[in-house]
Amino acid sequence: MSSGFSVFRLDISFVIMCIFYKSTEDSLPEVSSQNYFSTLQPGKASLAYFCQTDSPSTSIFLEQLNEAVSPLQDYGISVAKVNCVKEETSKYCGNEKYLMKAYLFRGNVLLREFPTDSLFDVNAIVAHVLFALLFNEVKYITTPEDLQNIENTLKGKANMIFSYVRAIGTPEHRAVMEAAFVYGTTYQFVLTTEIALLESIGSENIEHAHLYFSHCEPVLDLAQQCKRTRMERPLTTLNIHMFVKTMKAPLLTEVAEDPQQVSTLHLQLGLPLVFIVSQQATYEADRRTAEWVAWRLLGKAGVLLLLRDSLEVSIPQHANVVFRKAAKDVPVEYLVLHDVDSIVSHVENKIYVEQVQEDEDDDVEDLDLDVQDDEVEETVFRDRKRQLPLELTVELTEETFNETVMASDSLVLFYAGWHAVSMAFLQSYVDVAAKLKGTSTMLLTIINCADWSDTCTKQNVTEFPVVKMYKEGENPVSYDGMLDTEALLKFIQLNRISCPVNIASIQEAEEYLSGELYKDLIAYSNVSVLGLFNPAMITAKEYFIEAGNYLKGHAITGIYSEDDVWILSNKYAVTLPALLLARHKEDKIESIPLVGSHAQDIVQIITSALLETFPEITVQNLPSYLRLQKPLLILFSDGIINPQYRKAILTLMEQKYLDSLTPCWLNLCMTGVTPYNVLSLVHIIRSKTFHFLTYLENCNNSEYFAVGFMNNTTYCLRQKFPRKNTPVGKGVLKAYFGPLPTLPVLVLVNLHSDGHVFAFPSDQSITEHSLILWLKKLESGLEHHITTLSAQKWKPPLPAYDFLSMMDAETSQQHPTKKVPECLKEGDVRDSGKGHEDKSAVKKEPTETVRIKHWNRNNWFKETEKSLRHDKEL
Repeated sequence: MSSGFSVFRLDISFVIMCIFYKSTEDSLPEVSSQNYFSTLQPGKASLAYFCQTDSPSTSIFLEQLNEAVSPLQDYGISVAKVNCVKEETSKYCGNEKYLMKAYLFRGNVLLREFPTDSLFDVNAIVAHVLFALLFNEVKYITTPEDLQNIENTLKGKANMIFSYVRAIGTPEHRAVMEAAFVYGTTYQFVLTTEIALLESIGSENIEHAHLYFSHCEPVLDLAQQCKRTRMERPLTTLNIHMFVKTMKAPLLTEVAEDPQQVSTLHLQLGLPLVFIVSQQATYEADRRTAEWVAWRLLGKAGVLLLLRDSLEVSIPQHANVVFRKAAKDVPVEYLVLHDVDSIVSHVENKIYVEQVQEDEDDDVEDLDLDVQDDEVEETVFRDRKRQLPLELTVELTEETFNETVMASDSLVLFYAGWHAVSMAFLQSYVDVAAKLKGTSTMLLTIINCADWSDTCTKQNVTEFPVVKMYKEGENPVSYDGMLDTEALLKFIQLNRISCPVNIASIQEAEEYLSGELYKDLIAYSNVSVLGLFNPAMITAKEYFIEAGNYLKGHAITGIYSEDDVWILSNKYAVTLPALLLARHKEDKIESIPLVGSHAQDIVQIITSALLETFPEITVQNLPSYLRLQKPLLILFSDGIINPQYRKAILTLMEQKYLDSLTPCWLNLCMTGVTPYNVLSLVHIIRSKTFHFLTYLENCNNSEYFAVGFMNNTTYCLRQKFPRKNTPVGKGVLKAYFGPLPTLPVLVLVNLHSDGHVFAFPSDQSITEHSLILWLKKLESGLEHHITTLSAQKWKPPLPAYDFLSMMDAETSQQHPTKKVPECLKEGDVRDSGKGHEDKSAVKKEPTETVRIKHWNRNNWFKETEKSLRHDKEL
């Protein structure tokens, strides 16, 4: 495990690794080709980039190369920009293809050439260079057999550090290479980018980088497997160093002193200590238990055997385990735990809680970096570690899209991996897939438009997220409902039937109106609509069919136009053409004439009919009632509404007294909430344009949820907040009244004009007579409003990034759209861009690599910068 490069590491300590991001005045040296080669020293590594002398020096690549100067110098590697002149005879300057690469030399010997596309940032540069120099020490493998063979050769000789990274050149790859630079002569480093290899050893959460320490040195029997210990923390240079230090520490240490005074390497590294209390009579059994615990907690905590008989400090007689946190001045815990599993579980739970608190503290401390443009993005960022079961869906590519959607009825989610709302809605989409698993023939698929933009463009997808349903012989149907599980599930289920469905007989029409014909769909639509037409009403039928197609996925519509349609017309006392509205919950049928109604009129009639007469305001139904553009008459209640109040309001509605209003009621506390599903709540106090956000504690548990309404679209995401007991209705009433009034409370909110809020007199009972008198006073202007709602719109906590403007600015500064170094002439850039039009070459490139190139700069660099800053402080 040595190479010619190891000579440069003799006097380098790990301190170098912790300061590689330090602020320096080092910059990228510029030399001529002749001077460069004359300064190369035997055995010394150097990275060079050759470009024309009359070109700009502001390309993205050169900026990143300049940032790589300092960290590479820490490893004894020089970096230079070599300016080529016209009379230059060097092969590195004479041909255009050579100008698209960077070159790694040891002395005058060329070791490796790198396409500039692969050196997309400072992490990729450092990772690639170290990987090339440590080629003989870091084994790259692709199969489980390769891993097993290396372990077999190391048994009884040395230990191994095995790493999986998503791709070469990532920040995790850089961290592994830097660790290999320091520890490569002590441990065998093995690297892979193959997910299948990681799965073969039973790893979970395979979307992230992994690092394992294989304990092969103690294994003398070739038939015995090397124990593996996984590093739980993210792959950063500092975390790997700390992890290796714990692997080198003794597995178990015996002590006979006060646990509060013990100092070990684990404490210095910020890890807790676990003391297994022992006494002379049970020493052997206690030591075996302590060793088992030590193996289970290796890398997570230090384990010590505490000899009670030799201890001067008193330990409670009932305690057999002592737990000590790494933090200073925190008292130890004396525990009674009777088996290894309970000890390990207790410690891991403690560690998990501390890590969560640490992550939340980091988020608070780094608000300038981590607070996103709006609460949707912020919530997705905070919940970024949650893994989704995407195996319930089929991921499409450019090659598989057409053949998949044509082979079966398919639902396609068009999303972008960088788009916060897309990632939030992806959870609801997966939830739908789980609900439909094994019960539906509809194939749920996804396509990441960040990777397959051409395919999305061909499907006329210009925003994200978009859901479209594809059925054979039909045009795709776009989903335009709310971004939640239940609404999307309703859309899918109601699309199982044609809209409108053709009813063939009077008997079938009666079954349709009674709900028996489509009994399983009643849960998704309480109203069934039947259009009645005689056979000669061709134009009226066409209007109804057009309206039914428009409402596909939102309502159940049917049409009956046989010669005996007059039987239904007479039974329900309606003149043709007409609609019959079957309200299944109320078990009643309404009739509406359609004379002179066009398609849009029919859509409006049916849409209004789907609304409840006196609804509870929820996230799902609020936008529908807001579109009516009427003042809201809201009855606030803490639970079930008094039947007397309900009867009074419904009576006035039947008598047409409330036609100009939208009567509704709002419960102060909602229950039965699940993560990422829409809540039954509303916050209507922020603005007349209904851009608002509120937080509500789930009444069933301690989790909080963020709910945002923006442009009549609802975003509801899981998010924890340091709040307690904040039912949303109380916040609304406080905004209206200040001090909370006694319930019930009836208010009229004139949202669409002046924002005035009027309150029904608290000293009067809510009856039909008192309501009529109060409404007349309102109409006459005799009542005074209690408050006026602000017209100020809800805005995000930070200004949004205008990426298009940023791209335009870069274009105006002559930045190339491709990753072509700017030291080429303008004509060269134009010519070199021709090669990027070969789509077949793009298709062959692995999806993960494409994603890295496009996503890396805005995400990995930010995460790495934060990590490095934290490492520097430590």
